[in-house]
Amino acid sequence: MPTTTALVTATASAPFAKAEMPLRKLTETSVAVDIKFSGICHSDIHQVRDEWSEGIFPMVPGHEIVGVVSEVGSKVTKHKVGDRVGVGVFVDSCGACDPCKRGMENYCRTGNVQTYNGRHYDGEESYGGYAKQIVADQDFVLKVPENIDFAAAAPLLCAGVTVYSPLKHWKVGPGMKVAIMGLGGLGHMAVKFAVAMGAETYVLGHTAAKAEDAKAMGATDYLITEDVKESHRDFFDIILNTISADLELDAILGMLKVGGTLIYVGISGNNQSFHPFSLITGLKSIAGANTGSISGTQEMLDFCGEHNIVSDIEMVDASDAASIDAAYARVVNSDVRYRFVIDASTI
Repeated sequence: MPTTTALVTATASAPFAKAEMPLRKLTETSVAVDIKFSGICHSDIHQVRDEWSEGIFPMVPGHEIVGVVSEVGSKVTKHKVGDRVGVGVFVDSCGACDPCKRGMENYCRTGNVQTYNGRHYDGEESYGGYAKQIVADQDFVLKVPENIDFAAAAPLLCAGVTVYSPLKHWKVGPGMKVAIMGLGGLGHMAVKFAVAMGAETYVLGHTAAKAEDAKAMGATDYLITEDVKESHRDFFDIILNTISADLELDAILGMLKVGGTLIYVGISGNNQSFHPFSLITGLKSIAGANTGSISGTQEMLDFCGEHNIVSDIEMVDASDAASIDAAYARVVNSDVRYRFVIDASTI
């Protein structure tokens, strides 16, 4: 079996180290990609630390991958050697369930194949983007626009599509007032998208530390949530929650206009509660979304190309594997503006 050099954690919460790891064999419909950059997602940390479920170790995280096609299978038609491409959160789906048939592979009822910490349908473990190479089926490889910064495009493959998809689904556009809860890795992308879609965009935060950043990204205002629960009642069409903290749902729902929607993409991990009157007195909804489909991810990348949207990033030199552990610690402490991206040439 072919191998590639990767950054590996051997057990839950173990420090990262460099090692040779298995690489999928090239098939007639798959694409080999030389990875150039790989984003660090907070979900990587959750999985490395077994905070969501029992992980599959040794683990190579990373599902925000951009690189250049180095080889293609004999029946590949969608990509060619030298193309700038991306690989996101999953690399296969059953193709037979109702969501898959509707082009919603991210909601595959059989269970799609996660880019890492998962298993392919043939039983092989999946390994992610903290590595030199990856091999994936052509249908799950995306085209990255030539005009956007390659490194800063990496987080688009998860953070970007995770917020783009619900904004698009709920038809965010001109004439709408949209609030983004939290200005982190997800939130800063949501602000850029909502502004580009033409919405009057606000950020709801708990301190004013990032107020200037939000306005530089095009936000109309940065509001301290605790201070505006009453002054901004019946104000927003959409509130997109990107944070992992528990919410005072009745107060947040009170800030929605009649017919408004609170959308979850951030997950606290705890049960959340609300009074039904907070919904029925205003035709309001609580909803959630999970990353995006393959076609939706390509649409998002094309939108980024049209509007020159990328993530704000800090680069990580992985010459010393301990730099990944250090980056993880900073993410947990909310000490990054706004995403870390690993330079794969240093692995």
